This record gives sequence, structure tokens and C-alpha cells, in this order.
Amino acid sequence: MRISNIALALALGGVTQQFAFAQQVFEEISVVAQKREQSVQDVGIAITALSGEQLDALGFDNAQQVTAMAPGVQTVQPNGEANYSVGIRGVTNSDFTTNVESPVALYVDEVYISQMSGAGFSLFDLERVEILRGPQGTLFGRNATGGLVHYITRKPTQELDAYAKITFGDYNQKKFEGAIGTGLTDNLSTRVSVNINKADGYITNRYTGNDLNNADDKTARIQFLYSPTSDFEALFNFRYAEQNIDTGFFENVSSVRSGELTPDEINPVLGYIDNDGDVYAGDYDDPGFNDLETNGATATLNWQINDELKLVSISDVSNVERTYIEDSDASPVPLFNFFLTTDAKQFSQELRLEGSAGDLLWVTGAYYLDLDIDDSNGAISDPLIGGGGTTAEGSEGGLFNPYTSTLTSTSVFAQLEYPFRDDLTLIGGLRFIQDEKEFDFSVSAVEFLNPESVAGFADSDNIALQAVLGEYAASRKDSEIAARLQLNWYPVEDMLTYFSWNRGVKGGGYNAPIFPLAPPNDYDDATLSYDPEQLDAFEAGLKTDVGEFGRLNAALYYYDYNDYQIFNIIGLDTITINSPDASSKGFELEYQGQIGDNWDVLLGAAFNDAEATLADGSTTTPVQSPKWNYNGLVRYSMPLADGYLALQADFVFRDDVKFALSDAETVQQEAYTIYNASITYTSGDDSWQVRAFVDNLADEEYVVQAFDLSGPDVFGITEQYYGKPRWWGVSFKYSWF
Repeated sequence: MRISNIALALALGGVTQQFAFAQQVFEEISVVAQKREQSVQDVGIAITALSGEQLDALGFDNAQQVTAMAPGVQTVQPNGEANYSVGIRGVTNSDFTTNVESPVALYVDEVYISQMSGAGFSLFDLERVEILRGPQGTLFGRNATGGLVHYITRKPTQELDAYAKITFGDYNQKKFEGAIGTGLTDNLSTRVSVNINKADGYITNRYTGNDLNNADDKTARIQFLYSPTSDFEALFNFRYAEQNIDTGFFENVSSVRSGELTPDEINPVLGYIDNDGDVYAGDYDDPGFNDLETNGATATLNWQINDELKLVSISDVSNVERTYIEDSDASPVPLFNFFLTTDAKQFSQELRLEGSAGDLLWVTGAYYLDLDIDDSNGAISDPLIGGGGTTAEGSEGGLFNPYTSTLTSTSVFAQLEYPFRDDLTLIGGLRFIQDEKEFDFSVSAVEFLNPESVAGFADSDNIALQAVLGEYAASRKDSEIAARLQLNWYPVEDMLTYFSWNRGVKGGGYNAPIFPLAPPNDYDDATLSYDPEQLDAFEAGLKTDVGEFGRLNAALYYYDYNDYQIFNIIGLDTITINSPDASSKGFELEYQGQIGDNWDVLLGAAFNDAEATLADGSTTTPVQSPKWNYNGLVRYSMPLADGYLALQADFVFRDDVKFALSDAETVQQEAYTIYNASITYTSGDDSWQVRAFVDNLADEEYVVQAFDLSGPDVFGITEQYYGKPRWWGVSFKYSWF
């Protein structure tokens, strides 16, 4: 079955274009994975990297498209369009609350993105995307046991450079992106980039007639580059983004008995059943929304002190504000609406000194992160939950769980690289980390005086306390050490083999459950706190050029965890606990290159076998951890009139996954394959381009998240969130050089 899926994708016909017909798409590019510019083939790390020109040629403009083309990597949506995280080698974060950081770090221009709420940004006007698989804790400043994704934006130059791109698509989509950059003075240049995306919802709400899961995103970025001398430059980045969408869609599947899907049996809890077979339609009496705003500013200073010494300073301030609510019973019954709010303020500072002494290359520095979170979660429910009593006319009862979290993380790091011979290099690195975290959390039964207010449930003036059901306050101070030891060996020219040990670490933290805890659990450290995790990753890799046919890379790894932070979903509660023992092993193969003058090909395969031990001694596969992943892209280009025509097809196969540690059918998704296709015409001088595309060509229906609320003691349902249906569009781009 899997082999036939791959064969079908390759047979769809498609593949890579060569811009100006003299240049193939999948050229070898440079990356900064080790804080300096190197060819991707000279870095002993499993990396998938695409330049801005390659992203443009392939039509990739969102994170899901990029990660899908990296072996062993996928984008995870914990609760729909409102949240995104990245999984690498089965290591991911499916928690939709913001007090839990992801084990796969996201960076934009070397700045760490701590809040998953702010990770669903559009990709536009990029210089490059780098996906690094495996622990990266030595040179990067925060949790990265699984790896990291680094988005690098296009910077200002003295030359006039501009483009505008418009897209019209399915569900009345209208999208604009554009940028303009130029010199303002002899030593000051600027670049302004804008992205606006709007579309009608693709989920039919039969109850109200208003569709859900629309698009309404606006993002702007302005950068200034000041270069008073050839040895010094200062880059200032200011950014703003907002999203206001109607979301919270879940397909309601009757689950009368615990752990079972019973789609043909009416749900006695709700007195409702949705068995029309349309997974993109439902009856929602109180549809939800996601109101998100992010902003930030970064100052990056580069000073080339002399030929052997360079100083880098990166200062950043980032803010995320979010209000989210959903119709959690996914029905016309006014029973239960889950909400969460986020108000996160982040400051980070990195100082880095890079240099050389003869053949020795070295980098050392310090990193500081201050994160201040004032969040809440809870539920609006009728009847009142947990506290007893009644509510006034026009008000509703429910749960309100505010929590504050502060984190101060300080670290120092260093890495050395020394070539013993022309073909043999030793790399060693260390990072010492100290985390201090404070957490204050409470669960209360309340009366929401104005539940219809857009943000009323988050306003303290709108909340009347009924009863405090639980409280918890704690602090922790953790010290961790990340390390790296690696040997790079070139047995022949254009073939790198590497052997590495990486010690990855991820800080400890706290859970913020929605519902009051049931005995024997209590609001104490044993229930709500989890310790730092430590990973010893052993990897052997091969990177080789295959002449005019491109590059073939492979990696083989074994992961051994201590205090593995295993994630679980219990009902609507997301819980992280420490596993006493966990390990995984796997391999990846990746090919990028050309077959003949007109064909470009990208192929990837990944295998991951992960297992974790629970407190009762049983073993399980972690959530969102598929055993097999395949991906492929094929592109054929040919001259036409005064330009070039490119036909492209790509696919991604994802193996069986589960969304909770249970083996119940309610939290399972069987293997599936997604196909996409496009046709692009580019003018001979590259000044304009027209592209037509179809995503999810076969209209595959697949679950990206599920919540088991089955049985008569809960809601008697399973919530299923589906990936996007088939989506077509046409775009036009014009560039000024």
C-alpha cells in the first residue's frame, strides 16, 4: 500500500523548475546551523534547507508545506488553525496551553519563539528556512531536544528590490504579499514586507449559517540596516501580526461507551447525533473565535573586530496576546465552551564572540531569557460546574483558572572545531543552563456575568467567584548541561561522514489542568510539576554529492532519555509527566537533485521507533509519533514562448498516529497520504510569474487532533479536528529588480 502510494505520487508527473533554464531549483545552499555560513553539505547535522528562491519556485508559503518536505518532520495542530507546532523524529508538543514550551524550538532571525500561540505565522519574503534534526542545545539558546526550525528573513540592501504577489483561491481566498527594499542613504537601507490573507470558512455551521475556520491574518515587518563602516552593521527589525478568525470547529462523533466510536447511536448526554458523513459540517450553537496579536522588535549588531574576531549581539522584545474560545461539545446544546487567554511578554539577549586561532575555530557566548506569562483557561457551562448554586438571569456558570508563570533562563556556551587533518575534524561544545521558574495557579467555580461579551470571560469585572476548588503555587530552580562531541571525516572528496553524541536538555515546568482534580490526585508537586528531561542522542550520518545528479544524505540515530517529558490528553486536559525510561531509534534518507536537464526531484524517507515507560511499568508509543514518513516532489520544466513552464507534483505519507497515550480507537488516526499539484509559468527575465495549484488533490479526510470525551460520565462524544479539504488557487507575482 505504501509503495503504491509513492509510485502514484511520482506518476502524477510534476517536478522542479529551473529558473532562467540555466539553473536548477535544488542547488546546494549555505546555512548558518553552526552560527557561521557553511555549505549545507559540510555541516555534520541532519538538515533540510530551502532558500527563498527555492521556496518561491516551489510555491511554498506556509510552514506545513516546508516541514512536509523534510523527512521525519511534520506540523502538528493541537487545536486547529489557532496553534501550530513542529514534530521532528516523533518529538513534538501537542499541548495547546502556553505554559508548556515545545521540545522543537522555533527561531526567526536567531530569536527564540517561546509561545506556540505565536508560531502560526505566514512565511513570506524569506531568505532561507533551515530545519535541523536532533538536539541543538549547544549553540542555540533554549529547548531543542528534538531539533529546531530556523526562519531567516530577507534583509535590506542598497539596491532597489521589490515584489508583489496576489492569490485568489478556493473559499473566496484573497491573499496579498509584497516587499520593497532600497537604500535611504549611503549607509542606511530599509525593507518593508507585508502579508494579508483572507478567506471564507471551509466549515459549514448548519445551526447559525456562519462558516467556521476562515482566514483573516495581517502581518507587517520593517527592517533598517545601518552600516557606517565595512566592519560594523546594525539591523533593526520591527514586526506586527494579528489574526481574528472563527474557529473551534470539531467534528462530533458519538461515543456512547468509553473509548469507542459509536457514530450510529444517539448521544444520551447531548440528545444529539451528527452522522451525515460530512466531516466539514456541524451544528454549533456558540461558535468560537481566535483573536491573536503579536508584536516585537529585534536589534542585531555585528562587529568584525579584526580578521580573527567577531562580536554579535541579539536583543529582542516579543509580546503575544490571545483570546480563544470553542464550542467544545460540538453540538447545538449549550453545554460546554472551553476558553483560554494568553498575555506573554518575552525579553532575550544573546552575546556571542566568534573567532579563530590558526586552524582552530571557536565560538562562545551568553544567553538570557526572561518570560512573563499571565494566562488563564476554563469553561463556560450551563449548568454551573463544580461549585453548586445558581446563576443570575443572563449569566452562566463555569470554571475560571488563572495562572501566572515567570521564567528566567541564563546560560553560557562554547564550541570548538579543530581539524586534525584535511579530512578529519573534531567538534566539541558545552552549554551550562540555569532556569528559575515561578508558577501560581488556581481553579475556581465562577459566574460569568456577561458571557456573550467578546472578551467577557477574561475580564475580572465580569466574573463573580462561587468557590475556589483548588490552588497551587510553586517555584523551581534547575541546572542543566547540554553538550556535543562529534567527529567529521571525509573518506573521499565530496563525501562527509559524521559520528556524534549530543546531550540535549529541556527545562522543567508545570501543568495547568482545566477541570478540578479528582482523588487521589492533588494540587501538589507530584501532580502538577514535571522535571527537566535529558537526552543522549547518538547519530551517524552521511552526506554525499552524486555528481550532476545532486545530493544524497542519510542519518542513523538512537535516543536514550532520562526523565522524558511524555505528553498525554485526558479528556480536554493536557498533562505532561516524566517517564522513567524512554528511547527511540530510526533513520532518514533524503535526496535533492536533478535527473536530466529538465527534471528536479526531492525524495525523503524516515523511520522512527519510539517507546516510553509509564509509572505503572507499562510501555507506550508517544503521541504524534508516526513510525514511517515519506515525502516526494517532482518537477518538470520546459521552455514555452519567451518563458518557462513548470509542472509540479508532491506528496507526503504519514503513518498511524495516536493523540493520547490510550490505545482506544477514539484517539487514533490511520496512515494517510496527501497529494498536491501545480503548474507555473515564468517570464524569461524572471520579472513575473503565474501559478495555479491544487492542495490535497485527492480531497483526503484525515484527523490532525482528537479529544476523547466518550462515555456517559463525560460528553459521550469524540472531538475530531480534520486537516484542510481540497483547496485550489491561482497566484500572480511581479518583481522589480
